[in-house]
Amino acid sequence: MDKYTCDVCSWVYDPAVGYPEGGIPAGTSFEDLPDDFECPLCGVGKDEFSKE
Repeated sequence: MDKYTCDVCSWVYDPAVGYPEGGIPAGTSFEDLPDDFECPLCGVGKDEFSKE
């Protein structure tokens, strides 16, 4: 699964890790994140992320 980087603050979503603090378990692909997912650092939406 591909990692995605926030275009605004460079936070990286790694599906192998997920985002446990936000209730996203490891193994969740970026495409399977909720439509309202926001970067935990700067708050932008999924449309502001780029595939690594």
